[in-house]
Amino acid sequence: MTRASEPSRRTVLSAAVAAATAVGVAVPAFAATPAARPAKASPGLVDDHAWTTHPDWRSGTAQGVRPVAGTRPGVVIATPAGRTDYTDPHTGRTATWEYATWTSPVHRLSVPATEAVVSWNAHTPAGTWLGIELKGTYSDGTVTPWYVMGRWAAGDQDIRRTSVDGQTDGRSAVQTDTLTVEDAASGLRLVSYRLRLTLHRKPGTKLTPTVWRLGAMASAVPDRFTVPASKPGLARELTVPRYSQEIHKGQYPQYDNGGEAWCSPTSSQMIIEYWGRKLTPAQLSWVDPSYADPQVCHAARSTYDHQYQGCGNWPFNAAYAATFPDLQGVVTRLSSLTDLEKLIAAGIPAITSQSFLREELTGAGYGTAGHLMTVIGFTADGDVIANDPASPDDGAVRRVYRRREWENIWLRTKRYNASGKVVSGTGGVCYLYFPVRLTPEQRTALAAVGIR
Repeated sequence: MTRASEPSRRTVLSAAVAAATAVGVAVPAFAATPAARPAKASPGLVDDHAWTTHPDWRSGTAQGVRPVAGTRPGVVIATPAGRTDYTDPHTGRTATWEYATWTSPVHRLSVPATEAVVSWNAHTPAGTWLGIELKGTYSDGTVTPWYVMGRWAAGDQDIRRTSVDGQTDGRSAVQTDTLTVEDAASGLRLVSYRLRLTLHRKPGTKLTPTVWRLGAMASAVPDRFTVPASKPGLARELTVPRYSQEIHKGQYPQYDNGGEAWCSPTSSQMIIEYWGRKLTPAQLSWVDPSYADPQVCHAARSTYDHQYQGCGNWPFNAAYAATFPDLQGVVTRLSSLTDLEKLIAAGIPAITSQSFLREELTGAGYGTAGHLMTVIGFTADGDVIANDPASPDDGAVRRVYRRREWENIWLRTKRYNASGKVVSGTGGVCYLYFPVRLTPEQRTALAAVGIR
């Protein structure tokens, strides 16, 4: 499970529909997407957009970068735009870096949104790192500052991977990995945004990061304690590796107190290996050889956010998955278990984020303020088959949870905690990892949930 503070740092969309009605702001029942992009199955709740193609990378504003073509188009440093000093807040070290930038075109949202989460997929060899920023336009025509959505590298030898606290303009703020409109009841919404990449490298070298995917999920999920029940439509189970976070309890406490808090990287590692990607002995050589499943320790280290002091940063997990050959990773929201069934039918498992009291999920045996699990299938009765990393050992990871209970704890945006206080739920958040080369069935399934 994640740290108990997770829900408070992610203010999941509150009163988006109710507040909009109260102030007379129209929230469309169905928002049309541009013709070039597939329509999302969930109407008017989520806008997913990403820059991934060679024309996409040519469309932005470049300062010192160039697009690269091939089977996985991207953007790299060409001639640096300049040099900058960066003082790492977690080490105190100041170093000089060459940098170059790519700024996306404006993306106009298909739904006015109160939250946005950025995802990126990149290769950062030693001696390089990325800065990722978002600038939004409000519904009243004013704009946000450039918000830092992450300073990221796959390794930790050059900078410490980090989110940035304390960013606000008094109307919106960044909570670890999520940009949130602070007063949804005011009717203020984000209607468009731009993203900016800053690629860094050691001066005088030919090193460069390569960014293959950059995008954001902006959303307007209604305030709800319960969600409508969906009808079962699929019976299938995917064969996904099973890893327990609990067997790592106490290991490497510098990464969020050890394995008891590693639900997110443990889940990520399960799906990475489902797709056949493995860590090499050299990559695992730093792990104590007496530890079982050393790849889970590596995943925790590789997703750790030194500001948040945890491994539950959503985009950092997706970015870690994309460091493996020809894998992509995104953070999104889905609208129902029907969406998950479409993905499972195409052979795509998903990592879902949920919070619940012990009595709200039969058979779990615990309650949590925030937890990630891997959905791997559905029974003939429509119940959810999940690899739950909060299990005593690897053999106990596979669980079957009641469909109606699962659907509600995952999709709701409001819930009561153990003290009876109203707190937030995640509103259908999930991570999706999938290959660059998709089958037609996989491509169709991802398009049905808004991912291209």
